[in-house]
Amino acid sequence: MAMTLRLTADDERVLAELAEAEGISRQEATIRAIREMAARRGHERRVSESSARARARYAGVLDRFGG
Repeated sequence: MAMTLRLTADDERVLAELAEAEGISRQEATIRAIREMAARRGHERRVSESSARARARYAGVLDRFGG
């Protein structure tokens, strides 16, 4: 699916610098950034869910230790 991405001059400069530093096209740099953000969000969600399960499981212990 094609789309147009409108960037500010500053964003365009940053994208161009990133692409050049990585030796990739601006399109590839954009795609990688999107995928990295999606992966980071997924990781953060999994860590948050795991933390919530651990806090629920060990609530009594945490209360005794003042956590």
